Amino acid sequence: MAAVMDQDPEKTVYYNSESDRTEADHPPLKMSDGLETPTEKPADGAFESHAPASSSQLAAPPAQTTTDGTPPAAPPSNDIPDGGLTAWLQVLGSTAILVNTWGVINTFGVFQAYYESELLRDHSSSDISWIGSTQAGLLFLVGVVAGPLYDAGHFRHLLFVGLFLIVFGQFMTSLCTQFWQVMLAQGITMGIGMGLTFLPSAAILGQYFSRHRALALGLSSVGSPVAGVIFPIMFSRLQPQVGFGWATRAIAFILLAVSAVPIAFMRTRVPPRAKRSFIDTSALTDAPYVLFIAGGALAFLTLYVTFFYISLFAISHGVASESFAPYLVTLLNAGSVFGRIIPNALADRYGSLNLLIICIVASAVLVFGWLGIDNLGGAVVYTLLYGAFSGGVVSLTPSVIVGLSPDMSRVGARMGMGFLVMGVSILVGTPIAGAILGDKENPRWLGTILYAAFGLLVAAALDILSRFLLYRQKKAWKA
Repeated sequence: MAAVMDQDPEKTVYYNSESDRTEADHPPLKMSDGLETPTEKPADGAFESHAPASSSQLAAPPAQTTTDGTPPAAPPSNDIPDGGLTAWLQVLGSTAILVNTWGVINTFGVFQAYYESELLRDHSSSDISWIGSTQAGLLFLVGVVAGPLYDAGHFRHLLFVGLFLIVFGQFMTSLCTQFWQVMLAQGITMGIGMGLTFLPSAAILGQYFSRHRALALGLSSVGSPVAGVIFPIMFSRLQPQVGFGWATRAIAFILLAVSAVPIAFMRTRVPPRAKRSFIDTSALTDAPYVLFIAGGALAFLTLYVTFFYISLFAISHGVASESFAPYLVTLLNAGSVFGRIIPNALADRYGSLNLLIICIVASAVLVFGWLGIDNLGGAVVYTLLYGAFSGGVVSLTPSVIVGLSPDMSRVGARMGMGFLVMGVSILVGTPIAGAILGDKENPRWLGTILYAAFGLLVAAALDILSRFLLYRQKKAWKA
């Protein structure tokens, strides 16, 4: 062992060999992130750190932007803020989008009644319901494209194009006089616009909320029933006075004004990490996810039968006058306000899927009760309660899909896949109900109502099975 005197005369350092001394005086290069960098001597007065240098210390990273060319709303971080002004502005913007999407869809019941009695009276109930179901179906179906585009950072592009198509389609509907024109404007054009905006408006909240995600989604979805309360009343009051054209255009002007809110405030929080495919193949082997999507498909197959046909039922059974019947759609949406807030507020504590199952079962039981309605009071109670529980089904579905997505960067793709399946269901669901109902002279209400009720029951069974498999995987009751 060789003793070597350091520069400090009071400090003697012992080395096993001369090579040891060489390594001590000239330490080897450190490996960090694939780069070899020598340890640098700190400046005078600086704190000396013996941690190896990283690549982030060598060069500042380039500024990050979304694919839209706009910077993210906040510096990218793995920590979800779960609140704050910017986060709640996203909720406000999402609420506005729900006004322009589901709020319009929930209004179609009054258009259905008007088309059957006036504008398109030569067409059957089933034919006319294809307009509304196409609109709602495309809201889901277009999600298979909107989801991956959202993941790729095109949120703002989707927002601008989608909102333009919604407003443009509503204005064009006011000029329509024939079935194919209404289908093109109200069904297809508006439906595509809704599909481009709805999924991103739900997915973006996952970037800003974690513990309170279900509540945020629930609050944002309040825009749907609020619009569903206001628009039917507007149309019913304005149409006899100013005609179909201006009544429809009045709604279009509101949609235009509301569109300014998401355009002004909504921004993605983090830039896209990598390009994603339109399909997340891992989801196809995720049994709880597959079962939930199957249950969602059955639920949306029949969920909107009440929204489309309750006014017609009330008129044909003498339960409500033709002037009051459209207000039953308003009551459905009024009940839905509570269904969007309360279940979602509870879902953050008790689990979104658990609350969703309760809402589907309750909706099915209420539809069976539809068979016994023979007076206005019964119709009012039914529409309020069904609006509340069906509203919970709609608002909790995106939250469940987010919860079933292990990788947040793939949420858009998983939502798109799920919405594709549900979109096919909602596209054909109410026309099937119309075909079962038959002609106006001899309607088959029993078969139509049972179709709606049993569809919801089977959906609940599939969701319960999905919940059981989740429990076996996670050993946790909250899901």
